[in-house]
Amino acid sequence: MYYQEYYAFQEKTPVKAIIRNYQETDFDALIGVQKECFPPPFPEELWWNKEQLTNHVRLFPEGALCVEINGDIAGSMTALMVNYKPGDTHSWEKVTDNGYIRTHDRNGNTLYVVDISVKPAYRKLGIGKKMMQAMYETVVQLKLDRLLGGGRIPGFHKYQDILTPEQYLEKVVSGELTDPVITFLMRVGRVPAGIVHDYLDDSESGNCAALMEWKNPFKQD
Repeated sequence: MYYQEYYAFQEKTPVKAIIRNYQETDFDALIGVQKECFPPPFPEELWWNKEQLTNHVRLFPEGALCVEINGDIAGSMTALMVNYKPGDTHSWEKVTDNGYIRTHDRNGNTLYVVDISVKPAYRKLGIGKKMMQAMYETVVQLKLDRLLGGGRIPGFHKYQDILTPEQYLEKVVSGELTDPVITFLMRVGRVPAGIVHDYLDDSESGNCAALMEWKNPFKQD
């Protein structure tokens, strides 16, 4: 199981934080994180529910992480294991079992990101980067091939009349454009591995996602 105390920085002020696996006693706080990250008109039924969270800690506790600051759950990140071959097509709903992770495969080769959320009040403390690093460490610990997940491309809707999703991603990678999600993921070590169409119901992203990968540096092809 994962547990680490560290210091986040609120501007120049160090703030003691803990990154650890979440558990049943955290469920109400985790749903609170979702409410703050995805306020109305985001559909309430798409926030985590307790059945989903129970599956996370029962089926794959290693993939259930949160950051705690002064007793407050500041953010969470969830993953499952899947057997992935480059080029496989999928949707978020299919690969994650709509967040219930009953698709978790203990014999899988890939750690797949289900969700990452950070409360708005904590978004300048590097919490997302810290949770991503913990997942990289989990990939190494479990001797998996990669961390993988579909990243939204919420800036795409501004250019969808003149660019395809693939062209938009190329311009983000080249630095011609900046995307709130993809640029962040690149900054924390993820590498684009192509566009997945019909990944999720997301008009800003044209229902597409950029498949973002981090390969285990200790397992080379």
